[in-house]
Parts: sequence; structure tokens; C-alpha cells
Amino acid sequence: MNQPAMNEAAMGQTITNPVMSMVELQSILPLIVLTLAIVLLMLVIAFKRTHGITVVGTVIGLLATFLSIPLATAVGDQEMSLLTVDRYGMFFTLLLLGVALASTLLSWEYLRHRHERNEEFYLLLLLATLGALVLAFANHVVSLLLGMELLGVSLYAMISYPDRGKLPLEAAIKYLVLSGCASAVLLFGFALLYAALGSLSFAGMGERLASASDNQVLLLTGTALVLTGIGFKLSVVPFHMWTPDVYQGAPLPVAGFLATVSKGAIFAALLRLFMDAELYQYNTLLIALSVLAVASMIAGNLLALLQQNVKRLLSYSSIAHFGYLLITLVAGGVLKGGPFAVEAASYYLIAYIVTTLAAFAVISVLSSDGEDEKQEVSDLTGLFWHRPLLAGLLTLALLSLAGIPLTAGFIGKLYVFSAGIEGALWVLLGALVLGSAIGIYYYLRIIYVMTLQEDNKVIGRTIPWLGETVAVVLAGLVIWLGVFPQTLMVYIGAFF
Repeated sequence: MNQPAMNEAAMGQTITNPVMSMVELQSILPLIVLTLAIVLLMLVIAFKRTHGITVVGTVIGLLATFLSIPLATAVGDQEMSLLTVDRYGMFFTLLLLGVALASTLLSWEYLRHRHERNEEFYLLLLLATLGALVLAFANHVVSLLLGMELLGVSLYAMISYPDRGKLPLEAAIKYLVLSGCASAVLLFGFALLYAALGSLSFAGMGERLASASDNQVLLLTGTALVLTGIGFKLSVVPFHMWTPDVYQGAPLPVAGFLATVSKGAIFAALLRLFMDAELYQYNTLLIALSVLAVASMIAGNLLALLQQNVKRLLSYSSIAHFGYLLITLVAGGVLKGGPFAVEAASYYLIAYIVTTLAAFAVISVLSSDGEDEKQEVSDLTGLFWHRPLLAGLLTLALLSLAGIPLTAGFIGKLYVFSAGIEGALWVLLGALVLGSAIGIYYYLRIIYVMTLQEDNKVIGRTIPWLGETVAVVLAGLVIWLGVFPQTLMVYIGAFF
């Protein structure tokens, strides 16, 4: 075989047409518009360094990306070498852009009293959002790793952005070192899978798995390494130790962004990999996911019980919630890729993102006066009597995280529970019930503290109206998704 043919074979079936057609370019218009917005914002910062102008430019860039979505969807689904542009990817693009917009507004309120050079922060936020969108469309290991690294490298700098205090720098170093190690493990795992399968596309890997019986050692080792790398990115037990320290050290808007956009985009990519590569047919993988799910649900909730810091509590809560999400993957395996499990995973992920961002939004608004962050549970004492609206919004978010009816969290857990019943996953469902029961206690503990009648100098200041508006909108979505879930259910039912 000549050298060009060898190179073509080595690339697998990834590059079928090196020149993108106009239709394909139109389908990835959101990625193109957001990239142009990043370049233009960088030029604006270079010529006119003003916090307000930078925020306006960031918002305009995100809104322009929103407006490009109808044009992109007009050409229908497009399957490309590295990306799949379909309803699934476009929906998560809308979701992630919405979270990025909310994070931008919260960051404006948070940073304007804390830092003199805020402009680059928004550039990093847009870069991280672009990485998240690439993950939503990824159908190939190359695009998966590209999206993860673009997202991760931007987060390193965002976490350490404040120039005062040791905690942000410590959190960024921990995330940098551990995330770098996880990326190396993930890359090595995919290299072993490529050696065994000869393909890097999700669908190609799935097609060749059935006939790869001669490479079981490479397959098992590669799968274990990939599962370890993705487990770190999702911070499931036992790959979770970085999470509370990073959440505590990161600025509040960044912690909310990390808990929602970062984890949500990675899980969206994992779900596509799970379905396209038909990984649900392998019992060994399902057993491994089951162990991770049970450990995350139990350990995450038990460790959250011990926390007096709200950010650390929410970090352990997120570990438990991604344990709940793993149930949907196992159920999808038992049901041989049944669409109901995909619906359950998608709905629960959406409910988690909206609810968690609402909780972080309230805490961020309370910390927008330029003083120390209000991140201890004791800082919320008497909030119901001083700021009843914010207390009500935080209560709603906590009740949704606990899975109380008439909230998005309740419908999400009901979805997951139904998928577990359909798959007869009784052990996992038992862990879900136990973890949820434990979670109710520490969520209600925060609500109880807010009702105590005690003077609280921390919350007596004027609340920024912009951040408060963001919190109200998010809380409204929590209620809407809990009371009228049918529209979203119908839409996500046609993903795969």
C-alpha cells in the first residue's frame, strides 16, 4: 500500500470531504458567529478597555449567536466528519447560551466592585462557551477533546481571575493539575481504543466494537481510562476530591458556570457517545456505571451533610445529582438504547442546570457588594425577614434540588425513577431514594436558617436589580418546568 493510502487508512473514515459545503457552513453558524464575536471582543478590549462596553459586547455576541440558530436549523440535520448538527445539539446550544448569558449578567454585578481589569474575564467566558458548544455537537474523539480543552483551559483562568486572596489561585492550580492529568488519562484511553478499533468517530467505534474480540485487553484498559477521565470531568465518586475546593475557591459566578455549563456540556457529549457508539450493549460498562452511580449518590449526599459552606454543599450536591443522571445511562443499557432513558437524562440535566444556576445566582447577588462572599450557611440567617424575595427564590431552588413537587427537580427525578423502574434497577433506585432522603435534610437546613429572626449585617445592603432579575427568571423556569413539562418532553423525545 502506498503512503497516501496508508495515511488515509490511518485516519479511519473521518475525512471524507476536506472542503465543507455552504450547507454545512450554514449548519454550524452558531459556532462561527460566536467565534467572530470572540475576535471582535478581543479587538474592542485592545482599543477601549471599559468594563461596561465589554459586557455589552459579550451580551451582543451571545444574542447574535442565539439569532443564528434558526438559520442553522433551516438546512436540517447535518452529519460531518467531526460534528453532528441536529436537534439534540441545537437544543443544548440554546441551553448553554442561555446559561452563559445569565453568567455574564451575574459576573457584571459581581466583578464591578472587585477588580479593576475585568475585560478579559468575559473573553474567557465566551471561549469556554464555545468549547461547550463544540461538545454539544461532537461526534468524534478529536472534537470531543478539542471542546473539553477549550472549555477547561478557559476555566483555569476564570477560577483564578480575582487578584486578591489565596483561595482562587489554589483552586485554579488544583483544577489545572488534576484536570490536566485527567485529560492525559482520557487521551491515552482513546489512543488504546483507536489501536484496538482503528476508528475515532463515535459511530465508527460502535460498528467495530462487535468484531474486536481479539483486542479485549486494549478495549478494557482503554475503556477504563476513558471512564476515569470523564468521571473526573463530571466529578463522580471516586474522582470527586477536587470539586469542593475548586467550588469554594472560584468566584461565585464561575462556580455556577462550572457546575452547569461545564458539567452539562460534558454529559451531553457523553450521552451522544453512549448512544452513537451503542455502548449500552456492554454489561461490564453498565456495571461500572452502576458502581459509580451508587457511590456518587450516597457519598455526595453524606458529605454534603457535613458542610457549613454553601458552595461546598452545592458541590457535593452536584456529585449526587450526576449519580442520579448515571442511572439513566444504565437504564438505557438495560433497555438496549431505549429512547425513554435518553429523555430522562436530557430532562434531568436541563432541570439540574436551571435549578443549580438559580441557587448560585441568589448567592452571587447577595455577594455583589464588593465585600467578602456570603458563602457560609450562617451568612443567610434572617434572609426571609430582610430580603424575602431572594429568600423565596433560594428556597424554590433548594426545594427543586430536593425533588419537591411542582418544581423542575421533581419532574426530573420522576423521569429518572421511571427509567429505573422500566429497567428494573432496584439497587440503583434504592440508592436514589436513600440519597434523596438525605438531601432533603441539608436543603431544608438552609431554609430553616433563613427563617431565623436574627440581625444580619451582610444582607442589609441594596440588592443589584440586574442579578435579581436573572434569579427571578431562573426561578420562573424552575416552576414552569415543574408545572408544564409536556412541551419540553415532546421536544426531547425526538432526539435519537
